[in-house]
Amino acid sequence: MIAYATLSTTMALFTGKGDGGTTKLFDSAAGEGGRIAKSSEVPEALGALDELNAFLGFVKMHPGAPERVCAGLRAAQETLFIVQAEVAGADKRVPEAAAEELAAVVNAIEGEIPPVTSFSVAGGTELSAKLDVARTVARRAERRVTAATLAGRSVSPGAKAYLNRLSSLLFAYARLANHLAGVAEEHPRY
Repeated sequence: MIAYATLSTTMALFTGKGDGGTTKLFDSAAGEGGRIAKSSEVPEALGALDELNAFLGFVKMHPGAPERVCAGLRAAQETLFIVQAEVAGADKRVPEAAAEELAAVVNAIEGEIPPVTSFSVAGGTELSAKLDVARTVARRAERRVTAATLAGRSVSPGAKAYLNRLSSLLFAYARLANHLAGVAEEHPRY
């Protein structure tokens, strides 16, 4: 039997306060009562970031995934928690160097794989396909965060750059997965 008592002393699994379709952020940007609609831009951004983080967890559990890919995905999950906290109004910031670190990994991978000559059809290997889906989820999260900033939410340049670079990293990982498996990229015939 699982002991839940230790969880309840630090954080409840639910409070019931959101049953009416509202949520509370870290800061007071929500105004009177401190609650905003769950369908507004900030919760949409937070949900997209949460979805991305969860999907990265799924991808890194792929049997036979290279350790460096799994380690990179785990590091991305940690940084996404900071992005989420920042979007929710916490006093956390993603350092601008985080995007530069991702760029360095992407550049290193580009040195290992054939150059991009065309768009490619997602897939090849199961791991590559999962990474391609993760890339699209990352792009959606980036769009949702951008919408939140356009609605007045302050998000640091470091977080914005990180989200943009993360999708590039996931694309590089997808291409690397196919390359390491000896699977040639398939190009669309249009």
